[in-house]
Amino acid sequence: MELVCLGLNHQTAPVEVRERFAVPSSRLGEQARIVRETSGATEVVVISTCNRTEFFLASPEPAAVLAALEAGLLNACRADAELASHFYRHHRAEALHHLCRVVSGLDSMMLGETEVFGQVKQAYQAALESGTTSAVLNRAFQRAFAIGKKVRTVTRIQEGATSVGNVAVELAGKIFGHLEDSEVMILGAGEMSRITAQNLRSRGARSIFVTNRSFERAVELATETGGLAVKFDEWQRILERVDIVIASTGAPHFVLRREDLEAVRRARKFRPLFLIDIAVPRDIDPEVGTIDEVYLYDIDTLEQLAEEGRGRRRRQIEQCELLITREIDASTLPGI
Repeated sequence: MELVCLGLNHQTAPVEVRERFAVPSSRLGEQARIVRETSGATEVVVISTCNRTEFFLASPEPAAVLAALEAGLLNACRADAELASHFYRHHRAEALHHLCRVVSGLDSMMLGETEVFGQVKQAYQAALESGTTSAVLNRAFQRAFAIGKKVRTVTRIQEGATSVGNVAVELAGKIFGHLEDSEVMILGAGEMSRITAQNLRSRGARSIFVTNRSFERAVELATETGGLAVKFDEWQRILERVDIVIASTGAPHFVLRREDLEAVRRARKFRPLFLIDIAVPRDIDPEVGTIDEVYLYDIDTLEQLAEEGRGRRRRQIEQCELLITREIDASTLPGI
């Protein structure tokens, strides 16, 4: 039985490719079962975040399983074979090393980000509940979580703006000049939205409007951040007054389209509007960015800010890599 990984991330594929292979968090367990049935793998864990979609598998015939999985993904997405160039493949110890880098935040767009640890745990839990894991993946993921925790404990890799939400707020501050007295609308009430809203409030945003398909969750986040909840079928009217929109829903389609903004441009008196889309699949139609006074940034735009942080923490990366290698070398795991 051998541990293998097939995936793509922000380093190998732009957002328009990543969103085609994204899996909603609510379907991770179901997708793991489908992959096991269609690829012939013995064990499967599916990870899908804004930066990556990855499939960790255990099989006595890894080459055949990877080929079947790749073909199945391309067929399901109605994608041509050229998109396969965005995939990467890891085997045995290399796959475990990659998993450890992911949970440690070393493979993220924003170096040292904290959300990915919880996201991978959620993916693993979904696979456990779906019955798609056994000896190889259970031990590999448990070992990776232990190593990831140690990396974050003994190094300073988390220092600075380490989450996509934090970086989104930094970008808003840079393009807006300041956030004091600004009015902000957040589309989505998940963990990413919560972190973003908290940072906006700490940076002095005057008003924060939160909208979500589940109004109860919007109320919960608005209460936590001192904002105002807006029903999802009424958020378009808030576009008339806000300065910044940060979108992070789990919708499989565009939530904010060009016609939504065209309808309120006159009421806004054509004031500048800054849109930051940190969702995958994207929440905001790229066509919106062609409107004169609208400035649209998607998640790939954050790569430049991530690179700044990466340069400042180069020494920390080296320490983390050495620690991961040492811990893996000391491990005795099946399939590795």
